[in-house]
Amino acid sequence: MMTSLIRVLPFLLVYMTLWYGIALWKKRNDLADVAWGPGFVLCAVLCAVQVTELSGRAKLLLLLALVWALRLSSYIFLRNWGKPEDFRYRKWRQEWGQSVIWRSYLQVFLLQGGILFLVGLPLWLGILHSDLSDWSIWDGLGLLIWVKGFLYESIGDAQMAQFRKKRASPHEVMRNGLWRYTRHPNYFGEALLWWGIFLISRAGGAPIWSGIGPLLITYLLVKVSGVPMLEKKYEGNAEYVDYQRRTSSFIPWFPRK
Repeated sequence: MMTSLIRVLPFLLVYMTLWYGIALWKKRNDLADVAWGPGFVLCAVLCAVQVTELSGRAKLLLLLALVWALRLSSYIFLRNWGKPEDFRYRKWRQEWGQSVIWRSYLQVFLLQGGILFLVGLPLWLGILHSDLSDWSIWDGLGLLIWVKGFLYESIGDAQMAQFRKKRASPHEVMRNGLWRYTRHPNYFGEALLWWGIFLISRAGGAPIWSGIGPLLITYLLVKVSGVPMLEKKYEGNAEYVDYQRRTSSFIPWFPRK
């Protein structure tokens, strides 16, 4: 199992290097976000072809990864189409100056490849280690959690896309739908669905340390590259400050009065 898992790493190196080459040509490091979802699917397939007989549980994990990746990558691609590079990557490009070429490779694409590998541990190990045992209540619970997370992410993204088309000003703040209960329903959904994948993997016998994946993505979204980085963009926006005061940052809850 460990040998099969290690084989994912050189594949990811090649995969992210190819995307880096495209990003260098297009001068768009935000292509790393488009590469995120398909990377999981390709690595999951690489794991699957190394297994003699795939369990129903492993096939389910493959299906969940495919559905999630197709939705997320197509959404990001269409959202960015015809627009300038995402403000976060553009800011780094300005800060890095002449060192942007090698820092983009190391700090965007290789780093993201490493994170992808760690976040995907329950997926890789769930496929490689899944036994042929019957379905259990943990599979059902994991699937329910995945579905809830997927709905939060996809509905939240759809609601925000519609809002951006209709808002009168770029300073206007989304407060309706799922965004009424959490300032980041898409991030909450992303973390939640990985916890669902972890539970399904554990039901099939994947080791407990595969929980590194959902722990890492939750931490990154809450403390590093998700909530903090995005909300920094709205510093000084009085309407957003009021929204922050009234609305839960991550876990959905009723608005404060």
